[in-house]
Parts: sequence; structure tokens; C-alpha cells
Amino acid sequence: MLGLLTALLLAISYVGPAQALPRFEQVRQQFRPSETLLLSREGELLQRLRTDSTVRRGQWVALADISPALQKALLLSEDRRFYQHSGVDWQAVSAAAWGNVWHQRTRGASTITMQLAGLLDADGQPGAGRRSVTEKLGQTVAAQVLERRWRKDQILEAYLNLLPFRGEVVGIDALSRTLFGKAAHGLDEREAAITAALVRAPNAKPALVAQRACGVWQAMQAQSQPSAPVDKNCMGLELFSSASLQRRSWSASEGIAPHFARRALAQAASSGGPLPAQLALTLRAPLQRFAVQTLAQQLRELQGRNVEDGAIVVLDNASGQVLAWVGSSGQLSQAAEVDGVLAQRQPGSTLKPFLYAQAIAQRRLTAASLLEDSPTHIPTASGLYIPQNYDRQFKGWVSVRTALAASLNVPAVRTLVMVSPDAFFTQLQAVGLPLRESGGYFGYSLALGSSEVALLHLSNAFRTLANGGRFSPVAPALLPTQPKAPAWQQALDAKAAFIVGDILSDNNARARTFGTDSVLATRFWSAVKTGTSKDMRDNWAVGWSARYTVGVWVGNASGAAMHDVSGSSGAAPIWAAIMGYLHQHQPSVAPLPPAGVVRVPVQFGPTAQPLEAAREEWFVAGTQQPLFAVDGTGAAALEEQAIRIISPIAGTIVALDPDIPPQHQRLQLKAAAGKNAAQLRWRLDDKPLGQGPHLTWLPWPGRHRITLTDARGTVLDEVRLEVRGAGVRADASPPAAQGGRSSVLPSRHKS
Repeated sequence: MLGLLTALLLAISYVGPAQALPRFEQVRQQFRPSETLLLSREGELLQRLRTDSTVRRGQWVALADISPALQKALLLSEDRRFYQHSGVDWQAVSAAAWGNVWHQRTRGASTITMQLAGLLDADGQPGAGRRSVTEKLGQTVAAQVLERRWRKDQILEAYLNLLPFRGEVVGIDALSRTLFGKAAHGLDEREAAITAALVRAPNAKPALVAQRACGVWQAMQAQSQPSAPVDKNCMGLELFSSASLQRRSWSASEGIAPHFARRALAQAASSGGPLPAQLALTLRAPLQRFAVQTLAQQLRELQGRNVEDGAIVVLDNASGQVLAWVGSSGQLSQAAEVDGVLAQRQPGSTLKPFLYAQAIAQRRLTAASLLEDSPTHIPTASGLYIPQNYDRQFKGWVSVRTALAASLNVPAVRTLVMVSPDAFFTQLQAVGLPLRESGGYFGYSLALGSSEVALLHLSNAFRTLANGGRFSPVAPALLPTQPKAPAWQQALDAKAAFIVGDILSDNNARARTFGTDSVLATRFWSAVKTGTSKDMRDNWAVGWSARYTVGVWVGNASGAAMHDVSGSSGAAPIWAAIMGYLHQHQPSVAPLPPAGVVRVPVQFGPTAQPLEAAREEWFVAGTQQPLFAVDGTGAAALEEQAIRIISPIAGTIVALDPDIPPQHQRLQLKAAAGKNAAQLRWRLDDKPLGQGPHLTWLPWPGRHRITLTDARGTVLDEVRLEVRGAGVRADASPPAAQGGRSSVLPSRHKS
């Protein structure tokens, strides 16, 4: 009597907690997979990434998507009267009690509903030992409450999704993909029998699992075909079970956009809170698949030329959203985890458009100005810099249009001499290229891409050209619910950006290097620039159409040199294929010229032997002229535009000697200038310093900027230097320019 009263009191005490059991919808909503699904903007699955290392849990699977064979095996193994009882199988309870009295082994009385109640109870998660009588009583009450609130199909569905199976594997989706390499709806009878056997002994040895699976399989055969003989030996099931339990076919990541998916997850994690089960990305699934396939196909065609890696990025010009991101060539690469879109590589000639745009914006050059493509020797701090063209040949006097479109190196270096490495460095930063070193570090080799940049930053810089010189950062990887307009900054003169874009779209202008049938010539309007770094280690093609900017890099993640792979044979075919795909059904027309740009006829040299064919050329208003010649107006204009500081060179370090009186330590300031040299003005840290082509200055400790301007204040050139003093106060008053001596230590920089 006392025992019955105690049981009754315990049952009453469990009514309250049982009433607090969640609804099916709550359990379904609170379910968190151990992975995140990355979807395209169209809703297609792009990538699956594991984000919880403590458990292996797949997606929630509806009961209709679970194999009927598995449902059958589970009911035969765990709860044969599942659809008849109301949460507690009293017939099984009686059999278990009678077995305990007579010390007989029985199946057990715990129903699927009771087990689910234990899974839903935070304090009753399955442990290593058997449950106590009190816990069993609590499960009994909770199971009956569940049966009144939930439907049978909901109970079975939740049970299969929440059940721990083997090791870290939880839920039927994770188990079927890990052990059998398939979705839950595809499990056959053998696989279903093994799964049911794991419910009672998740971490049992393969032999024991196979033995229990054999019993389940035999029961399934007997139920489906009562008159057929039962295979009592279960031939092959033990071997199949052992192989399945050792398999781990469910990888931590799977899809076609692994690098971009990790970028998106990092952005999602930075906002705080738990990661959602799904994230929508800006990528276009069809475009992403095409880009992956195109890169793989091109690299296979380059087999034998020591090239195995590549990367592609496609940007929307207006929004800055990433539409395609291929970080590596996947299985073709020995470094597939390295993201080539973000890797720092030498850009080669792809920096030239920004150099010529800066020179045009500063009115040092026009698209028709003549530059000499001939051997030259430029003195630098580390010796003579002797630039060479890609083909080791020289074209003589050429226009800026030809020099840029045909990617001639020597004219680019001559242009950088006019602009100065430091000023060009500042311009590159403005268009979003975060170079690690200063312009003085790279010196004049910066014109040929001796720095290191990422494909993403380089492509976005070209997107700046596509948007009329307006820069905005690349948009976040996650697809916004409410799109925001980019934060534009005018990083480059709009008129210069237009002229450079017109040059890079001119197939005739690039013919000297690439020929008239170049792969760069598209059937729609587009502008493109290729580049190849030293020793053919990096190969680029970056360009834009009216709506898209496409960047392609080909090379080796290890830095190994390729064999005879140039911009036109490596990256350019990929660029052209992707551009063609983007514009299959979408036109691309040339941009309208901005205000302040004029187009006038020009001639080059004498009519009898012109340097280039006469044509109409675009100019910044006020810089146009009808004739460009070596001995005429063109050469004269070029002479005036080539004004620059020749001493000190950028990056110079001046060391003051404490044994020499300060007033006797002077630095010579010299400028290379034309007939108007007397009108030149020198400024030190934005303060007037002197006038004329030559000047002496008594330096004082600190970092300084020396600027050369014309009479109107237009900056012609500038250099930065550092003065180090031993025994000289850093806060001393700046002395005036005067005579004296100094010890000059030029800084080291690449060439």
C-alpha cells in the first residue's frame, strides 16, 4: 500500500514538468544543424559548411522524406505497437515485469514516445547507465502528455531527427550521409537494419551491430513476405556493416563556392548571435558554375606548361556585389584551400591604366601625346633601372593610346617619371589598392606592377574606372534584404577614366602587341587590360562592360613560374568566355562622355611619313591640339610635361653629422625642367621654400614632403624624405634655405 501511494505521489509530481513539454513546431524551429547552407541569390544550394565542431547534426528531415524501409525497421526494433498505444505500451511493461521476476531477458518497455520525452527533457538526456525508476516514471507521464498533444507522425519525425546514433552523429540526416553517403530517403533494407541496430547500441562493435541488424532484417523479411524462407545467416551483412561503420563520406564542406562561403560566414558571425541554418549570398548559381567549369577547362588546356591554379571574381558595377567568386581550381590544385581571389600577387601591367589616367588628369599627357619607346637608363638609389618591353623590342615614338593598349613598358616607366612613384602610390590607394610599401620603396618599377595586390582589390579598382572614377568598397557577401546605395568617392578624374576606358576598348590600338584577331575583342563594348608578372609567375586579365567587371588570375599558388603563358593565352580566354556568358542576352554599349571631354581630329608627325594614322582623339577640354610630332608641338608639349624632381629621389634618408656645424649641412634640390624653369616653385610640407630649378636647403630632423609646382600652384612633382639628426634637437626651428653640406643616404627600393 505504501509503495502504491509513493508511486502515485511521484506521478503527480511529474505532471507539472510534463505539461511544460514543447510543441512540435517549437522543437522543429529550435533545431540547429551543425552546418550552414549557403544559398545563391536564386535560392540554389552553393555550399555546405560545418559550423559546430561539438556535434554532427544534419538538416531536419520530414517524415515523408525518410525511407519507408527505415521506418519499418525502427518500429520492428523499438516499438511494434507504436500506432496502437497512447505513449506507454502496457503489454510490453507487463512482459518486462514478468521477465524480471523470472530473470528472463526481454526487449524492454520503453516506447519511441517515451524515448522522445527523454530527448526533450534537458535533464534526461541519454547517459551511459540505465534510467532509475523515478526517471522511468517521469518518462511515462511525459509520453502520455506528448501523445495527447502531438500526432504520431510528428513523434516519429522528431525522434528520428533528435536521436543520437554513433559518436558525434545525431539525427537521421547526419547518419545516412556519414555512414552510407546518401540522403535519408534512399536507405535500403540493409542500411535501415543497421540504422535500427544502432539505436540501442550506438557505439557497439561492428560485430555486435551486425548481429542485431541481422535480427532486424530477418524480422523485416518475415513481415513483408511471411511465406518466404528467412535468410538466417545474413550473408554479407556483417562485412557491409563493418565497412559502413568505418566510413566517413560526409565531408565538412561541399559545394562550388567554398572560399566565398567562408567569407560570408565570417561576416555573419561578426554581427553576433548564433549562425542561422541558411544564408543567402550575392552569388549567381549559374554564373558560379560556369566560372568554375571555364577555369578548369582552361587549366586542362594549359597542361604541360606548369600552371595549376587560377581565380575568378565577377562584380556588379552598380552595387559592388560579388556575382561569382572562384578561389582556386579545386582538385587540379595542390593548394585548393588557398583563396586566389585574396592572395597577394604581382599585378604586372594591370596597373598601367591608373598611371596613364593620373597623368591625363594632371594634364601631363593626353591620349595623343607621344612617348618614346626606346632603351632608357633611369638612375635610382639602388643603381640604374633599365625597363624592357615584353617582347624585348622597341616601337619608337608612339602615342599614349598605343602605349597603353599595346601594354608597352618603357613608355609607362617614362610616364611614372613624370607622375612620380609617391604620387602614383597615393592614386593606387585612392582606388582601393592597399599596397604594403610606399611608392619610394618600389621606385619606377611600380609602373610595371612590382607591388603585390589581391585580385579582389584589383578588380574593384577596375570597377572604379567603369563607374567614371567613382570608388566604393566591394559589397558584403550576404544578400541584403533591403539594398543600400554604395558610398561613392571620386577617386579618379571622371574625364581621365573615360579616356582610359576608351583606349582599353580599342582593338586597333592593341593590335601592335595582340594582333587584330585578339581574344580580347568582344562582339559587344568592353574594356580590358592583361598583365604578366616577372618570370611569368602571375597572369591577369581584368576588364569591364557596361554592367560587369570581371577579374581573372592564372598562375601557381606556390609561386612557381609558368612556361610560356602570357596574358592573352592564360587568363584572357577565361575573361572572354565569362564576359560572353554574361552578355548572351544582354547588350553592352559604350559609356557616354562626361562633361569636359572633347573629340577632335589629330595628326602625328609629317603628312608624308606619319608616326601613326590620323584619327579622332578624346581630350580633356583645354589640352587638345591638332598635331603631335617629335620636332613640333608634340615634342615641345612633352618637354614641358616632363618636369620632375631629380634630386633628392623619393625615399632619401638624410643623416645629419653632429661634428659639422648645422649651418654648413645643406641639401641640393634640383629639377629637370624646360624653358619655364625659372617659374618653378618649391614647397616644403606645404610651406613656400624657394623658386627656380635649383635650390639649397638646410634640413632638420623629421619626415618631410618636398613639392614642385608651377607659377599657378599646380603640383608637378613631389618626393618624401626623412632627416635623421644625431645631437640635433628634433624641435629645433626650421632654418631657411642656405648653403652647407650634408650626408645623404638614399633608401633601398626595388627596381
